[in-house]
Amino acid sequence: MSQTLIEKIAQKYAYGLSKGHEVLSGDYLSIQPAYIMTHDNTGAIIPKFKSIGATKLHNPRQVVHTLDHNVQDTSDKNLEKYKKIEEFSKNMGADFYPAGRGIGHQIMCEEGYAFPGTMVVASDSHSNMYGGLGCLGTPIVRTDAAAIWATGRTWWQVPPIAKVELKGKLAPHTTGKDVIIALCGFFNKDEVLNHAIEFTGEGVEALEINERLAIANMTTEWGALAGVFTIDAKTIDWLRKREEFISVRGLEGVNSDDDGRGEHPRINKQRIDQLESNILKADENAFYAKEILFDISTVEPFVSGPNTVKIMTSVSEIKKKKVKINKAYLVSCVNSRVSDLSEAAKIIKGKKVAEGVDFYIAAASSEVEEESRKKGDWNTLLEAGAKPLPPGCGPCIGLGTGLLEDGEVGISATNRNFKGRMGSPNAKAYLASPAVVAASAISGYIDYESAETLPEVKGSIKVNTKPSGKKTEVKILGGFQPKVKAEVVFCHQDNLNTDGIYPGKYTYIDDFTKEQQAEVVMENYDPQFKEIANDGDVLAGGFNFGTGSSREQAATALKYKGIRLVIAGSFNETYKRNALNNGFLLIESPELIKDLKQKYGSDKLTVKTSEIIDINFVNSQMVFMGKMYEIDPIGEAAQELLLVEGLENWVKNRIK
Repeated sequence: MSQTLIEKIAQKYAYGLSKGHEVLSGDYLSIQPAYIMTHDNTGAIIPKFKSIGATKLHNPRQVVHTLDHNVQDTSDKNLEKYKKIEEFSKNMGADFYPAGRGIGHQIMCEEGYAFPGTMVVASDSHSNMYGGLGCLGTPIVRTDAAAIWATGRTWWQVPPIAKVELKGKLAPHTTGKDVIIALCGFFNKDEVLNHAIEFTGEGVEALEINERLAIANMTTEWGALAGVFTIDAKTIDWLRKREEFISVRGLEGVNSDDDGRGEHPRINKQRIDQLESNILKADENAFYAKEILFDISTVEPFVSGPNTVKIMTSVSEIKKKKVKINKAYLVSCVNSRVSDLSEAAKIIKGKKVAEGVDFYIAAASSEVEEESRKKGDWNTLLEAGAKPLPPGCGPCIGLGTGLLEDGEVGISATNRNFKGRMGSPNAKAYLASPAVVAASAISGYIDYESAETLPEVKGSIKVNTKPSGKKTEVKILGGFQPKVKAEVVFCHQDNLNTDGIYPGKYTYIDDFTKEQQAEVVMENYDPQFKEIANDGDVLAGGFNFGTGSSREQAATALKYKGIRLVIAGSFNETYKRNALNNGFLLIESPELIKDLKQKYGSDKLTVKTSEIIDINFVNSQMVFMGKMYEIDPIGEAAQELLLVEGLENWVKNRIK
């Protein structure tokens, strides 16, 4: 059977597959990623790791710790936290990068952890960035991180996969950042929500690796779980140059063993040669849930916002309005590499930051800052009046110096401009390329001299129906019920958030019992739910079920209420992980939910249908009111978690 690039990479890192099992979208897998990175949240994962009885890392070479988020905080409390993380990391033998070395995602690329054709995870949403190098980078939650530390493994359901074919070449003065801003603004109706994306086409060849990294990074804001570029000659060339740079630099900063070869353990000639001789590519007839065609030659410099990536405006238009800014930012993992700083320095050279504007700069890593200093770009920016911050995160996540205050307007080369993220919720935040940010810092309003109007942006999307070929019967583990028959309770609401399912006011009551959780479930959505739903029922919900905060109780409360499982048109990905990590099954069936909406409408928040659904896990089918619906196979990896009631118990069983 034909496979996409993402399916092929997942196949390589799946653990314990049955003989002949070809991985496809929808499969539940036990995965053993090449590497796992955690940052400041390592401090919160350590007690979770210890609470499951783990005393050592399953594979210290798999684990990377970076301190990058709150590096400006030099309080005794934060320094003590950092000290404890460093001591834990070094005692366990993990690879450790201290505060000041840079942002974890940049380090993962610089030091070869994010290697083309491999799978790497991180407990951070911007692990998508690794896809710029053809590496399947995807986020996990903290429980997953503790599981990987202890066993080397966690689970992953291969998401629906979208192909984005890029046509043409970039117009002058346009960057990869403008491309992803345009994609987010043009396809702004959640078209790729919870998908994994493969970037292909002639337009990819025209993009430098740094531009691909920026695009892949912001597939997160576009709603995707991964954004992976085709591995090509430019990828190989970037690695060759990186290998050459490291050989000159030496091995300082490399934490893991060099095996006595005197060469970098991950970026070396032998490994690059092997990659070049066997580059993974999607099969010609691979199935994609969606196919997007996008002409990058129609993209001009854009800004996102304010306060959302779903609105884009060309700089050629917005500069006519002279939108005054108070702060400008050239910081973060998406656009603070050497080429970004060079572009800003070229625009700003010999000029001064406008009066009343604070222009903040921070390199993505200490190495980037050093190279920028050697080129003279860093000093050019400082001479113009830029204010330096240490290599790491900061304003992008609302930490440290230079946050937006009430009524202020900021323009930033970061990746996320959600309301209140960079400071006051009463401020306005725009996103743009480093060039636009630098030009705006000089003008005092959103500006870019080279911004010229181009023809209208061109893009199209095609939604494909998955062919219903012959399905392989699913192997059922001992103790797992092969069939479920239950009455359906229907809650029509789309985008039902976790506060609706489990009110936030109960979230931090640590001694709240299972019975109490069951009593308040769905209280904010429908107070009558607890009277209507019975023990053993199946809940059918709308689309994007479980959006909002990451509280685990929004899954466990339904489980404790006695709901057998939830069927929805789609789920928020964090909700999905929290559910299965707690031994609670979710099934996606957009067709069934559409039928239920048509039959029962939206007059009642909760409908007791009095109809029975028959779910067969062997042949991956459901029957409801005489109609058959196909579902993704509930494979052995998912069954194991359901049988032991969650990931923590699964880990405990493996480390006994």
